[in-house]
Amino acid sequence: MIKAIHHRQKLVLLIIVTAQFFCTSLWFAGNAILPDLQSTFSLPIRALGDLTSAVQFGFITGTLLFATLTIADRYSPSRVFFVCSVLGSLVNLLIIYADGLVSLIVLRALTGFCLAGIYPVGMKISSDYFEQGLGRALGFLVGALVLGTALPHFISVFTYSLDWHYVIYVTSALAAVGGFLIFILIPDGPFRKKGSRIDLRISFRLFKESNFRKAAFGYFGHMWELYTLWAFIPLIVSHYNSLHPMQYLDVSLWSAVVIGSGGIACILGGFVAEKIGSSKTAFIALSVSGLCCLCSIFLFASGELMFLAFLLIWGMAVVADSPQFSTLVARYAPKESTGSALTIVNSIGFAITIISLQTMSLVLNYINFELAFVGLAIGPLFGLLSMRKSVATP
Repeated sequence: MIKAIHHRQKLVLLIIVTAQFFCTSLWFAGNAILPDLQSTFSLPIRALGDLTSAVQFGFITGTLLFATLTIADRYSPSRVFFVCSVLGSLVNLLIIYADGLVSLIVLRALTGFCLAGIYPVGMKISSDYFEQGLGRALGFLVGALVLGTALPHFISVFTYSLDWHYVIYVTSALAAVGGFLIFILIPDGPFRKKGSRIDLRISFRLFKESNFRKAAFGYFGHMWELYTLWAFIPLIVSHYNSLHPMQYLDVSLWSAVVIGSGGIACILGGFVAEKIGSSKTAFIALSVSGLCCLCSIFLFASGELMFLAFLLIWGMAVVADSPQFSTLVARYAPKESTGSALTIVNSIGFAITIISLQTMSLVLNYINFELAFVGLAIGPLFGLLSMRKSVATP
């Protein structure tokens, strides 16, 4: 009987992880084809920051609405995931019919809105199936998010000789398939506790709890660094190429590898968390990524192997803490409000990414590119200070 339950849990996790991987490919679909979009629509250099921020803004708007209305707690999270996946697929497909920067920004913002019903809702579905081992389960889930984020860059590599529309076709198709997988194969979990009403004061109630607040603040520091680094990795590789004309690194390929390496780190971090606890695992990963920020000043003067090794370590450390912070948030939230708690923390975290992205875009106008990424250390430092007394339960 116990073996049958464990087998069922493994199958459920595999399906959720696969669906999350497929659906989150929507996130950086625009970034992966940015050079083509710039050429097609004569976009300015700042378009990278604008389009990435648009997705984040849409995600924030969606998560605020979902949290305020407690959508993932009051309604079947599997159905919410399905609807948002299909809508996200359709909105992403409309990029092909865009006519300029404004329409691209609107479509990317709508994609972000749909992702609000995918990423945090996927974590909610997992928490409804895994009361024990949630850290490891979310390690796989966030690992799928990371690999899904890297996927458009991989698709760009393999469709290099084809029109950029194919990246959009593939990511839209995958998102729709992911939604159907959840809808057809994943019913509501056995540990789900349905929320009964809209609670406009839920954010204030949640942040009164000390352990929840520490976990959330650690996550906020982590988010200051994460998406800004991911968004600028193609430019980091391109800048390295410009400084070392005798060497050439494939920008799309190495962007995908560096971002995708974080998926492996999330999975490994899940196993580590089972040994030493989610709090310590997150603290170590955040410390390493903070050191990478500070040491990035030496990155562009290094040889090719050292440059790539450093980026891979940074790419792994920068996201390995994410599932563990989410585990802590889910653990310290009331069971009937888990979905809303994850959504609220995600919403604030992604609001921070917009500030970080726009700050980086502004800073690059005034200082050398090689120095700019030291400022990302502000986030990990804040997170580490918030966690310095550690969360009570590992």
